[in-house]
Amino acid sequence: MPLQMTGAPSDPDLIRLPWDLPLETWPAHHLVTLPRGISRHVVRFVRLSGRVYAIKEISERYARGEYRLLWDLNRMDAPSVEPVAVVTGRTGEDGEPLDSALITRHLQFSLPYRAVMSGTLRPETLTRLLDALAVLLVRLHLYGFYWGDCSLSNTLFRRDAGSFAAYLVDAETGELHPMISEGQRAHDIDIAHTNIFGEMLDLEAGGLLHPSIDPEQIAGEICERYHRLWRELTQDEIIEEVDWHRVEQRIRRLNSLGFDVAEMMVRRKAGTGRLIVRPKVVDSGHHQRRLLRLTGLDVEENQARRLLNDLDSFRVQNGLRHEDEAIVAHRWLAEIFQPTVAGIPVDMRRKLEPAQLFHEVLDHRWFLSEDAGQDVGLPAAVDSYVNKVLVFKPDEKALITE
Repeated sequence: MPLQMTGAPSDPDLIRLPWDLPLETWPAHHLVTLPRGISRHVVRFVRLSGRVYAIKEISERYARGEYRLLWDLNRMDAPSVEPVAVVTGRTGEDGEPLDSALITRHLQFSLPYRAVMSGTLRPETLTRLLDALAVLLVRLHLYGFYWGDCSLSNTLFRRDAGSFAAYLVDAETGELHPMISEGQRAHDIDIAHTNIFGEMLDLEAGGLLHPSIDPEQIAGEICERYHRLWRELTQDEIIEEVDWHRVEQRIRRLNSLGFDVAEMMVRRKAGTGRLIVRPKVVDSGHHQRRLLRLTGLDVEENQARRLLNDLDSFRVQNGLRHEDEAIVAHRWLAEIFQPTVAGIPVDMRRKLEPAQLFHEVLDHRWFLSEDAGQDVGLPAAVDSYVNKVLVFKPDEKALITE
């Protein structure tokens, strides 16, 4: 069987890589060094034409299955890495067959959970990671996706204002259904509990876990966080007909969590004046979509929330309450956001995404203003942030060492 690449490869150099060699023996000049999570398979990163790809060596059956699952998840706009191609028909220089390979596009500014840690993992950082993982699992279940191996190791994290956004990076054991069953949900949560407990024990053994963190308690917390969010998004609510405002309150609560309600199911409870209300179609990215519509900025959910708050403050401070929202957004983009990002030296903009840079400058400005007893202004905040904070941060765009 000849070498075959199936998918949507955008770079012809992909087919020229040394596919006749096992991945673990590829020459160093083809590879770039990136932080990796723990994997059962050999994974390497290559950079071609300025793009970075992750390549995983795996059997043909699983490579094709995972490629299709990732493609379906991307089509639904689920938070996961982007598949590029599957390479099959590999044979070594000795004529012996080699495993197939799955190629995915490296998610810029993303890090495995171990790389998020600086020294000992602090409780507040771990809490934010667990929150992000719980949101990811809920979102995948809403799409009808059964993961089968939910863990911190199979997830990539991107900074999202003061929180993290989580992305599925390994779908090898996944299944996509029109709707996930209660049994599948329960099994996924049980697997997540077991895997995270093991990961916490591993961190503890390596001296990377804060003494105040109990591995068993943390494993239980991921389940509690998941169940709280799932109930908020899917449970029935019984209200009196005269209390219709409670439906609007439910929708606003979901919006505050970053979810839009596309449909509500409302039915009358037999023999009473009560209504049973349930969100029927729930979609994540409430703030992302609003910011994208107003400014064209495509960012993470919490970043979008922070930028929208600053946009609203700009509207009030400039007496623009009655001005069209799109016009105000255009002015904010031109007068506030773009000059702030442009104030970051070009060689430092790779360190963080523009939206994350803007968020951190706003935080820095607040602390400086508190110390000074007055607003120090954005230009001064940018200069101080660059020289006192950003210069010490790692490059999170790709953390590549030549």
